[in-house]
Amino acid sequence: MKVLIVSQYFWPESFRINDVATGLVSKGHEVSVLTGKPNYPKGRFYSGFGLFKKSKDNYEGVNIIRVPILPRGEKGIFKLALNYISYAFSASFLSPFLCNKDYDCILVYQMSPVTQAIPAIVIKKIFKIPVFFWVQDLWPESLSAVGAVKNKSLLSLIKKLVGWLYRSSNKILIQSESFRQHALQHGVDEKDIYYYPNSAEELYRPVTRNDDSDIAKMMPKGFVVMFAGNIGVAQDMESILKAAEITRSNKQIQWVIVGDGRQLSWLKSEIQSRELSNSVHCLGRHPIEKMPEFFSFADVMLVSLTKDPIFASTIPAKIQSYMACGKPIIASLDGVGADVVESAQAGLVSGAEQPGKLADAVLKMESFQKVELEEMGVNALNYYNKNFERNMLLKKLEDMMHALVNRGEK
Repeated sequence: MKVLIVSQYFWPESFRINDVATGLVSKGHEVSVLTGKPNYPKGRFYSGFGLFKKSKDNYEGVNIIRVPILPRGEKGIFKLALNYISYAFSASFLSPFLCNKDYDCILVYQMSPVTQAIPAIVIKKIFKIPVFFWVQDLWPESLSAVGAVKNKSLLSLIKKLVGWLYRSSNKILIQSESFRQHALQHGVDEKDIYYYPNSAEELYRPVTRNDDSDIAKMMPKGFVVMFAGNIGVAQDMESILKAAEITRSNKQIQWVIVGDGRQLSWLKSEIQSRELSNSVHCLGRHPIEKMPEFFSFADVMLVSLTKDPIFASTIPAKIQSYMACGKPIIASLDGVGADVVESAQAGLVSGAEQPGKLADAVLKMESFQKVELEEMGVNALNYYNKNFERNMLLKKLEDMMHALVNRGEK
């Protein structure tokens, strides 16, 4: 098949859609990606890229079509909004000229913003190509949850846009079963909604720690609680810091944060002002290929989200990454993500925005015997292989695409 992926984010930006694209190529499909110029998360163009530079590229057999966008900047809603709008406008206007009309289907990878799906619907309308809309983030609810948009009229307008995008697509893929009701409320037919969770790249696998490595030199001594990924408002860094204040007297417990995001500067400042430098360590952003090695130094991995019904309905993608590496998990969140950890018997759940319970969970994990932690890690890996394994899910996606294309839906 010839598949067009529409995603504002793509390699060299580190997102799971990169692996889906290369996975489809490895299965013999011809894959193109309509994306923007890479600028996430720093908010400025990557070296070698510019507004009108490097419009075509190739990544492991994936044909990349890049359209001009305004970089998101480091701070501020205004620049971020311009970034979102610029991709939607640029890709919608240019895609009929840049994209091949012979694609068999289109896959939209819909993280924030939902506006990145607009070009896919434009292409569908012009060339009559069916669209799979893979929902990763619920709009406008997530905007309201993080306080990014408070104007009710604007939220209502975005809600109408979401409904139009969903209904204009042929199939809606949901990364969490709890997204189903959301899609139904927007007028999507039940038969057109499919549960399709995230997996993890093949590079995520259990790794034996190497105490002579460069990564080992970055690690504090003690019981390591590691958070890895985006550092933003939704990830509830405040509760992590409060929990670290509670566990401060236990010198063994060390909190390690690997990643980057719009709240990183705030986080570093708070670590200093709260005098947590001896127990909370920011190691910055590192290549995705290094993540399993980082995880190997963690006694337990941490996933956290703020308390909101929208976040309770999602499965944070880092859960799959942690599980694929066979690591025990503390889930400082509510809802579906917490249910996955509990069902897998892969760790402990402390609930969202409950720093006291998070601290208790860390202290309890620190008291466990090594064999108990290892058993949780084995449970995590087994659950991953049964429910989220990469090749199994790629086969499922292939089957859905073939079925839709063979039916000739437009």
